[in-house]
Amino acid sequence: MNIFQIERLTKFYGPREVLRVDSLEVKGGEILGIMGPSGSGKSTLLRLLNFLEPPTEGTIRFLGKTIPGNGNPTLDLRRKITMVFQRPLLLSGTVRENVAYGLKLRKEKGKDSRVEEILRWVGLEELASLPARTLSGGERQRVALARAMVIEPDVLLLDEPTANLDPYNVSLMEEIIASIKEQRGTTIVLVTHNVFQARRLSERVAFILGGRIIEVGKTEKVFTEPQDPRTAAFVQGEMVY
Repeated sequence: MNIFQIERLTKFYGPREVLRVDSLEVKGGEILGIMGPSGSGKSTLLRLLNFLEPPTEGTIRFLGKTIPGNGNPTLDLRRKITMVFQRPLLLSGTVRENVAYGLKLRKEKGKDSRVEEILRWVGLEELASLPARTLSGGERQRVALARAMVIEPDVLLLDEPTANLDPYNVSLMEEIIASIKEQRGTTIVLVTHNVFQARRLSERVAFILGGRIIEVGKTEKVFTEPQDPRTAAFVQGEMVY
């Protein structure tokens, strides 16, 4: 089943076109890596998938339903998606309070046990009572990931989740992301400029450049037999603009 189906999607900021995607599918239960250099349109695409802003033109279908042109789906659909940003904003309060915030807003029962479970999963149980804003960068990113996953979304959108982390925390975050897919079957769209990360985590990858998807396919196929010379250059570590 396709979770997302995009057709003839464009996004303009004023007169400037920043994104043009003729067609893209996100399949249920997969990790789709969106890779490309900085400024290529990756984060803009993710924001459209999260309905943070509407497309200028085109169609987004989510779980078989066409999203209105204003990009504002019903609340029940919005609640099936959550997003972790490159620089997440943590609330004042403890780690535990940050993780529980979404459940509190939704007034869901049994939240305490779910919060403790997710804290153990991301390795933050011993830090649960500390002020969240005093944590290191890697720990803060894990708080944001835990806060996203405690509400059990169908779709997790990740915008450069390890861009500012040291190698140890990158490895730790990647292990958690892989376990989310394996244990919960969550559909994940991972935006990254790190080709190695895209290859390690994704089942399929899309290479985006200048706001356009150049190539999309199974990860190993794209990396070992790219169809476009620009893709070949990018996965080999060359500078592509």
